[in-house]
Amino acid sequence: MKEIKPINIHDSFAKFDKQWTPHIIGELNNQYVKLCKLKDDFVWHSHENEDELFMVFKGTLLMDFRDHSEEIGIRTVEIKEGEILIVPKGVEHRPHTNGEVVFNLLFEPKATKHTGEVKSDLTVEEEIWL
Repeated sequence: MKEIKPINIHDSFAKFDKQWTPHIIGELNNQYVKLCKLKDDFVWHSHENEDELFMVFKGTLLMDFRDHSEEIGIRTVEIKEGEILIVPKGVEHRPHTNGEVVFNLLFEPKATKHTGEVKSDLTVEEEIWL
């Protein structure tokens, strides 16, 4: 049997500095639990078959959505410390920050590609375990 022990989230965040690069800290029910440090802008993308859960531990995460019903076309949602946001599958989104480093926890299916079908300099292809 695999050893069952608690995972300290704060200690886990201290183990890496690279931004926009998810680090897996656990798995359950065919999903990964990932930590990521975020700063500035990410890329527009969607996940056709997977929902994503973002939980902010430190800072404020901003999530842009393309909203064709609004005149400006982009709607931004603010996710503060201690809050979660669930992005439904197929919804195009762009996470970003106001310049601060945000500590974020993600729950997502193992099959979820980092930037969906979009490829960019920020795309991470290989999973990283802590």
